[in-house]
Amino acid sequence: MSLPEYSTISRSDLLSFTQSVFKAIGCSDKDAALASDVLLKADLRGIDSHGVARLSGYVRLYENGRINTQPNITVIRQKHSVFTLDGDAGLGLVTAPRAMEMAIEKTGQYGSSFAAVSNSNHFGIAAYHAMMALEQDYIGMAMTNASPLVAPAFSKERMLGTNPICYAIPAGEEEPFVLDMATSAAANGKLEIAERKNKALPQGWLENKAGETTTNPADLKGGGYLLPLGSDADHGNHKGYGLGALVDILSGVLSGANFGPWVPPFVAFLPVLPDLPGKGIGHFVGAMDVDGFIETKAFKQRMDQWIRRFKNATPVNPDQPVIIHGAPEAQLYKHRLESGIPLIDKVCKDLTELATSYSLDHPF
Repeated sequence: MSLPEYSTISRSDLLSFTQSVFKAIGCSDKDAALASDVLLKADLRGIDSHGVARLSGYVRLYENGRINTQPNITVIRQKHSVFTLDGDAGLGLVTAPRAMEMAIEKTGQYGSSFAAVSNSNHFGIAAYHAMMALEQDYIGMAMTNASPLVAPAFSKERMLGTNPICYAIPAGEEEPFVLDMATSAAANGKLEIAERKNKALPQGWLENKAGETTTNPADLKGGGYLLPLGSDADHGNHKGYGLGALVDILSGVLSGANFGPWVPPFVAFLPVLPDLPGKGIGHFVGAMDVDGFIETKAFKQRMDQWIRRFKNATPVNPDQPVIIHGAPEAQLYKHRLESGIPLIDKVCKDLTELATSYSLDHPF
């Protein structure tokens, strides 16, 4: 199997191009910069499935009338430190950071704050929004529901999205602890990458429409379904199903967004179901002030101690040390910031076609 060819693009060139695309579909300069920053942070952190590879997907949703690039984001309900935003069908790349900004501001007043968001769209990587809280030495969290690709435990009907959840926790001298995970056995983006690379999947990620285990990523488009985290009953699939359900309830049921099988698909070629129970996709974000529990400096010192002890846990294989969530991404971020972002040729071709259709200059 031949490996795909790559092109390495500088962060500045890729950022400039991405901003030009968002502005071309009607985003303000401010929103284009914010949305582009969310996508570029994904690429810099090595989450290639959620970076500029998804840019054309947002454009197609806009062209289908499903994204409003000039949204009027409003608070529709509020009680002290908790509130709900209506995203006015805006980019989730814009609505989720706005919600997080407000939650961080309210955390300064109340000690914690949580926001539900309805009538939104795909929000990129959850880590971007959760990590915003780190700038204030707060603990941040973010989650979102997504279009149904995952079957509940003991079912073969697509009912839940991959429904990621992220917690970002500050440290002192060590990198922050950032747990960013899908609640399915694998994120859909990993299947997309495997399909682009013509690579087989590990066992336990996917079943085909007949309910049989498969390693072919194309079987998802053929009517198959992703499995919850845990994969099967012997390995605790009820736990992954429960986590995915929790994200769906907080993001969708609580916010007034759609939930379960009614969450609109990210791809523009699939129709939105009729008789929807809510508006758009939903998110749930929040922040907590460490200082309300323990003095912040002491907490960060204790986090450093925790991280160092776990990093030095005895490994099974000396060549594979114990990882701390967020540390590999932080290391890759520094490397790619300096060396550029690698994009496989299929992604470059897709972005070049996008540039041509909107008469934009591009670095590919």
